[in-house]
Formats: sequence, structure tokens, C-alpha cells
Amino acid sequence: MATKPTGLGLEIVGTINKLQDVFTTVGSSATQIDLPQICVLGSQSSGKSSVLENIVGRDFLPRGSGIVTRRPLVLQLINRPASTPAPAANGAAPQVNGAEKGTDKAANPDEWGEFLHLPGEKFFDFNKIRDEIIRDTEAKTGRNAGISPQPINLRIFSPNVLTLTLVDLPGLTKVPVGDQPRDIEKQIRDMLMKYISKPACIILAVTAANQDLANSEGLKMAREVDPEGNRTIGVLTKVDLMDVGTDVVDILAGRIIPLRLGYVPVVNRGQRDIETNRPITYALEKEREFFDNHPSYRGKSQYCGTPFLAHKLNTILKLHIHNTLPDIKARITQQLQRFTAELQTLGGPLGDHNSGNIVLSVITEFTSEFRTVIDGNTNDLSLNELSGGARISFVFHELFNNGIKNIDPFDQVKDGDIRTILYNSSGSTPALFVGTAAFEVIVKQQIMRLEEPSLKCCQLVYDELIRILGQLLTKIQAFRRFPALRERFNSVVVNFFKNSMAPTTKLVSDMVAMQACYVNTTHPDFINGHKAMAIVNDRLNANKPPPPTADPKSGKLAPGQINNNRDLDVEAKKEEPSFFGSFFAPKAKGTTKKNGTATPSTMEAPPAIIRPQAALNERETMETEVIKLLIHSYFNIVKREMIDMVPKAISLTLVSHSTKNLQRELLQELYKPEVLDDLLKESESIVQRRKEVTSMVAALNKAEECVSFPHASSLTAD
Repeated sequence: MATKPTGLGLEIVGTINKLQDVFTTVGSSATQIDLPQICVLGSQSSGKSSVLENIVGRDFLPRGSGIVTRRPLVLQLINRPASTPAPAANGAAPQVNGAEKGTDKAANPDEWGEFLHLPGEKFFDFNKIRDEIIRDTEAKTGRNAGISPQPINLRIFSPNVLTLTLVDLPGLTKVPVGDQPRDIEKQIRDMLMKYISKPACIILAVTAANQDLANSEGLKMAREVDPEGNRTIGVLTKVDLMDVGTDVVDILAGRIIPLRLGYVPVVNRGQRDIETNRPITYALEKEREFFDNHPSYRGKSQYCGTPFLAHKLNTILKLHIHNTLPDIKARITQQLQRFTAELQTLGGPLGDHNSGNIVLSVITEFTSEFRTVIDGNTNDLSLNELSGGARISFVFHELFNNGIKNIDPFDQVKDGDIRTILYNSSGSTPALFVGTAAFEVIVKQQIMRLEEPSLKCCQLVYDELIRILGQLLTKIQAFRRFPALRERFNSVVVNFFKNSMAPTTKLVSDMVAMQACYVNTTHPDFINGHKAMAIVNDRLNANKPPPPTADPKSGKLAPGQINNNRDLDVEAKKEEPSFFGSFFAPKAKGTTKKNGTATPSTMEAPPAIIRPQAALNERETMETEVIKLLIHSYFNIVKREMIDMVPKAISLTLVSHSTKNLQRELLQELYKPEVLDDLLKESESIVQRRKEVTSMVAALNKAEECVSFPHASSLTAD
């Protein structure tokens, strides 16, 4: 018979049982709280079912060939004193399954089972318990020997058991039989690994003693997740079937595969005993006789057999719960806080809401967050990248700044083009001095080139505002709950930005046109024409050969150096080029012959298109350099002003305008009685998620109550 446990032992294991029931109702995958439990692991032929039935003292598990256990069975054994009336479920008279009609001769009013999926129904007939396990298994997995990870929770109340919780897992198999899935081995293995890999799990590895321990599938799998053997206890079955003269003493002594929790040998019922319905009490008596009389075990028989195994498991489980309960309590509190906060974002348990208040709240939150992101006052500043208003600043001071500075006024206008413009700007009368008309024509053309990067800057800032909009639509929880409100918000804000872009681009274009409309040659930073002429002359003179020097003997200049190459002593005088000399290719001098007689040259008509034919002469070079110097000076002034003014213009009509007027726009477009209900329609996923979170909060509240009993701070193992 079982040793009577102390009240604290019952309470500590009962606490985990309650938690197990609570979390089973909401799904085991809904929380990240691993409860301490003992999982029974072994191959199909290892004798797992017989071990569990011996511990319970009742024959209640399905039997047969192939995979019998196809779903995890969470078996909660609860010790209760004998001859105590069975408590009614929920204050009502208990519904007795099988015993009320006297159909089960073995029914005992002190022993019964309850399934979590059948609340209030008590099974006094343990054959009915077996039938219900089979029925519910087939309801979830079908009849093709498939498996399911959804557990069956069974409580057994009896004065003959120690308070204990075991999880019976499907047996390991290698080859699918019948119409089993082809990957049945992988399915079972994955399910078992999900259970035994949790640190809170105690592994009960069942192995037949009449086979080589090194070939034990249960121990092999247990060592994968517990290589040191710190949370694995071995059970050796079929000890009575070993060859004569052999025993498991070396295994028990830890000389083969050591386990910190050790091994326990047991003797199960034989097949004949099962077929003849021999009671388990008879099997336990035969087990005791075997160990008391066997020469290898009789000296340590008190550490062998099913009663010792049950007591050992009870002690291990209570100690394990004692060690893990503080962490469980902390995890329950943490999970409860997280799910409670999520439930608030989903509108509370019932999802009740005032449409107007919600829309007002979302508009206020959105515009506040928008201003915060633009101004950079947010608390969650990124350490790895620029975000929000900093990206807009990057557009202004890096991209736009460098884009304007890199525009070269003479990458498209060559010196020959300037010469042509100079001639064209002189009209019919050749200019005596460098004309300002050519300067203005060229500088205005270059100023208009600033319009494209300026408008591109507007577009880049617009893109950054759209980027911020997307981030806020993802960040604010209400938009997840109300997809229609999210879509409408996105539409209104995007249209607001687009409408703000029209005056922004017009203002920027007008600023460029303003610069091109009036060339202010009196600007204090602009170099004037006289200074430009002096600078160019200095440059050109620096490149000329040094002036001629007088003969040191005679003191006279060399011939040809007097009067600027117009010395009267020079016989061959050089002809000065014409004003338009560079527009014509040089021609040979002389006359043309007609019929063998010399005739004077005739004047030809000008060509249809007149283009320069020669390189710049000295005068043209000087004038071109003066024009270029003036253009450089003025164009740099305009670029500096545009670099300064365009960001200000964009900030005025787009960025700052949005931060100041976006809330008013949203109120005008969204805060309308006729659209509020449509905006606040919740998606099906949100409704379903609220139900799940509500269930989780209720379950965690119950769990918190379970672990808050008076002795929780002073739990000890019995």
C-alpha cells in the first residue's frame, strides 16, 4: 500500500496539478511556462503501461499491438483517505459512470477517475476509463494509428496511490505498420523531444532488463537532452525474465550508464496474468516475493519494486517542484503583466469602446508621435541609424547641399560657346568692351539648372514624411485593432502631404525663377567687371614670354621690337586679323584664273550657318576668361543662397505646416458621426486574439492564485 503523504506534500504537487489543468484549457503552447513533470519514455515493448498500472494499482490503460498510446496522457494521482464520501462536482450530485447500475463488480467508492474534458463526470469503473481514453484518442487522431500532441488529462483519486503526476508518452517505434503515416517515427520523436527537452521535465526512462542497456531507445533519447543524467531516472522492467545467473546489479550500481537519480528494478504482470485478469495486488505481492528471495536483490529489496518506485518519484517530484516553484511564480507574474497589457490594447475583455473617444485618442496620439519623431524628442532613439527628423536634416544638409555644390556652370558651356554668345550679344556693332548681355544670358541659364535638385529635395523630404507615416501606423496599437481606421488614416495623411507639396514645389520653383529673373551685380560678394579684367590680365600676362631687352652693347632694341612689331625698318609687315577672323578658315592670297587670265577675287555670300573655324585669339581668350570669372562669382552667390533658402521653404510649407495643421486635417476628415462606426470595425483576427488573450489572462490569474497558498514560501520535500 502507498505511504501516507503529508499535507504539504499533497499541497505542493496539487498546486502543479492545478496549474497543469489551467494551462491545458488554454493550450499548452499559449504560455512559455514549463511546469515540473515526470515524463515516461520508452519503446513500445518496454513495459511502460504495466509500470503505470502497477503504480496506480488499477488496470485502466489501452492495450494491444502497435502504437497504443497515441496522445500524451497527463496522469494526476491524488491520494485521499479511504471511506470518505466522494465530493460532488460543482456542488451537485456526482454522475457515476458504470457504478450506479452495479455493472462493475470491482467498483470502489473510494477510487474514481475524472477527465478534464468531461468536467463533473466521475468514472468508478476503470474499464470505462480505458474506453474513454480510446474514444477521445480516436476522436482527435482517427483510427489509422496516427498520433496527436494534444494531451488527455486524467485524474485518479485513491487511498492507494501517492500524490504524483506522470505524463505517459507514445512509445518509440521504428517501422510504420498498417496504415500508419510513413513518417510516424519522426512524428513521435519530435513530440517526445518537445516534452523531454524542457529543463523542468524529469525523464522516467523505461527499459527492459533482458536486453542490452546500450540499445535502450529510451535511455539513448534521454541522453540527447540530458547528457549528464542529472534529471533522468531509469526503470528496469522484465527483471524476472533475465537469463538464469544474470542480474542488473552492475546497472543499479551505476557502473554501466550512470544516472544521478539512479535505477529502480520492477517486475510487471505477465501476459497470462493480464489475459486471466489477475488483480494488480496479486502482481505486486509476487514482485515483492521475487526481490525478497532473489540472491542478487534480497539484500537491497527495500530499494526495488513498484512501491519504492512510486515513493521515489513522489519525493523527486516534490523536491523538483520546490526548486522550480519560485521561477514558475515569477514567470506567471511576467506573463500576466504582458497579456494584461496586450488585452488593454485590444479594448479590454469585452472590446467595449466609445467610437468618438477612440478616434480622438488615436488622432492625438498620432499627431503627438509625429511631432516627436520630427523634433527628435522620442525616447526610443536608435543607436544604429538615423531616423525621423534626422533623416530630413540629412536630405537638407548632405544630399541637397552636395548636389548644389557639385553643379559646375561650365560642364555644359565651353569656351567656344561663350565666344559665340559674346559675338551674338554684340549685335550688328562689335563691342568695344566685354558685354554684360553675354554674362547675363549664361548665368541665367546656369541658375535655372538649380531647379531640378531643388525640386528633388522637396520629393525626398516628402518621401521621408511618408516613411514616418508608415512607422507610426505600425507602432500605434490601435491601428492593429482597427484596420479600416488605419487605411483611412493613411489615405488622409498621404493626401495632406500631397496637397502640401503643391505650394512647396511652387515656392521652390519661384525662388529659382526669382534668382534668374534679376541678376544683382551690386551684390557685395560679387566681383565687379574692372576687378575681373585686372585679374584676367594678370593671369594672361603671367603666361606671356618676358618683354624684350635692349642690346647690352648698343643699347638698342632688336629689329621688329619697336612699336609693337610695327617697326618701320621691318620690310615684311604682318597683317592684323579681322574682328571675325576666327569664324573663317584662312584662305590663300592672290587671284583666280579665268580662261588663263588673272582676275581679282570676288566677294562670296555668307554661308547658311556661321560657326567658329579657328581657336580663340588673344582678344577672345581675354573676354572669355572675364565672362567665366564673373559667372563663377555670381553663380556661387546664388548657390549659397539656394542652399540656405530651399530647406527653409520646404520646412515652412511642408514639414512645419504638417506638424501644425495635420491634427486639424485629421479631425475634419475622420471625426464625423457618420463614419465613426465604419472606421472602428475590428478584424476577425483581432476578435479571435482578444478571446485568446482574455482566456490567457483568466488562466494566469487562476495560476497566480494557485501558487499563492500560505506555504509557498516554505516548501520542502517530504
